[in-house]
Amino acid sequence: MISREQTILAFDFGEKRIGVAKGQTISRTAEPLTILKVHNGRIDWQGLSDLIEEWQPDLLVVGMPTNYEGEEFGIADRVKRFCRQLQGRYHLPVQTINENLSSVEARQRLGNKADKQGLDAHAAQAILETWYEESMKIDG
Repeated sequence: MISREQTILAFDFGEKRIGVAKGQTISRTAEPLTILKVHNGRIDWQGLSDLIEEWQPDLLVVGMPTNYEGEEFGIADRVKRFCRQLQGRYHLPVQTINENLSSVEARQRLGNKADKQGLDAHAAQAILETWYEESMKIDG
């Protein structure tokens, strides 16, 4: 059970952009934060480090592409590598959660305002909200 407030950063990993959202465990709120660019497979680690320094998260949550049967697919290997890099660079706990339909959820929230930039951060928000739902099942 979560006994104290923790800050979480969540990531919607993509080959061109990484959407980022932030949240708090006590209020179980999540909000889109920003987009990090990925250029030629290179992640904006300085931008990510700046976010880590600013928000001082206790946990990092990364969306894992899985199908309806729970099997990983697509860029799952790259997502796993990103998770290992996060853990190695920042020495913070990293958890993955099924990101199935996070972009669909983000698109529905944004409606006509949907653009690729905002979509990724809103998808990260949906990933974090899914993590909250799953952790509530565990926490009771």
